[in-house]
Order: sequence, then structure tokens, then C-alpha cells
Amino acid sequence: MRLTEDLVEGVFVRRLNRFVAEVEVAGGPALAHVPNSGRLRELLFAGARVLLAPRAGVRRTRFDVALAWSGAHLVSVDARLPGRLLSEALGAGAFPDLGPVQAVRCEVRLGASRLDLLVESPGGPWYVETKSVTLVRDGVALFPDAPTARGARHVEELRRLAAAGGRAAIAFVIQREDAEALRPHEEADPAFAAALRRAAPSVRVLAYVCRVSREEVTIDRQVPVFL
Repeated sequence: MRLTEDLVEGVFVRRLNRFVAEVEVAGGPALAHVPNSGRLRELLFAGARVLLAPRAGVRRTRFDVALAWSGAHLVSVDARLPGRLLSEALGAGAFPDLGPVQAVRCEVRLGASRLDLLVESPGGPWYVETKSVTLVRDGVALFPDAPTARGARHVEELRRLAAAGGRAAIAFVIQREDAEALRPHEEADPAFAAALRRAAPSVRVLAYVCRVSREEVTIDRQVPVFL
């Protein structure tokens, strides 16, 4: 997925709330939208270098926080991207995990939730929820980085769908290059970790690492999930 061509350098100052941050751009203060409800403490801290996407129109924030550095690695912090990234990869036939893909629909209703993808394949549809992962420690990606009742609800709805004979999957999209595996972040949210383990016998659990540059973010490879 190509990113906007006019990303600008900035310095993170502080987070005013979950979705609004103060940044410094060209020596002056500005407000930026943080498109991620996670804590992101390892990435967004005072003095951190970030890349910002300018946004036009009538809105409080002049920018979106697009990328941040973790050491030498760029990390995409935009939690809106994983569904689109996976849809793009599946449409290109890059990953056969869900079988030959005939069509992909986005934002489909399941119970009280709206899941990211409905993947049509010869054996029937797959309901797929994607999760954005930005936290990596010692080569292992961890999700979530903060409690997520919504995430646990999604997993439970996928489990019920699978128990009723449907096909369901949850795909963790790691928006950085330095992970070799993924596991649930038990310390941050034991309820989510427990829900994922309950679902795993019937719900396909997948994890993918992205290649991230200033120009684009693309799903690069699959990595194992340790439950």
C-alpha cells in the first residue's frame, strides 16, 4: 500500500488524549491525529521522531501520525491499515492460508460487531478480523499493548461462528519488520489472551509481518503464533 508522498518530519511532544497529540513541525507546535487507540509508549514519547501525513479540510488536527521509529526500524502506527493491507495481499494471491481467494469484501456485519473482511473462497466464506500490532520485544510481537474488551468480543464472536459451522480467522498484522513470532500479551490483557486460547482450536489464528518504508507498507511474510 502506497503512503502519501508528502510525509513530513516531526517530533512527538505529548499525547493529549487517545487520538490527539501535540507534535513539533518545522520548529513550531501542531496537533496531530493518532490513528491508534493503543498506548504505543515504546514509540510515541517526548522527543521521538515521527513522520506525519498532512491533512486538509476543516479539522482540529493538521496531520496524522503515520510512522515512528523503533531504533533503526520504521513502524506504521495507523491501526486503520491492517484490513486494507490484508485485503490487498489476499487479492494478489500472496498468502494461501484461506485457500484460493475469489473475492474480498470489507466491513461486514457479524452479530453486534463489524468485522474487517469477508473472504470468498471455493470452500465457502471466511470471516476475518484483523488486528494492528506495533509492540515487539526481543523479536516477539505482542498484542494488545492495552486492555481491549472490543478485541476479546471479536474473538468470542468468531469462536461462536466457528462452533456453528462457519469459517473464521483472526489475522494479526505486525506493522514493522523486526518480529519473528507473535504471542498474546498476557500481562497487558489476560482476558484477551484467554479468549484467543479458547478460540484457537476452531478459529484460524494468523500473524503477518509487514515491510515498512517511507513510501509504502506491505505484508511481507507469515510468522508463527505462540499461544
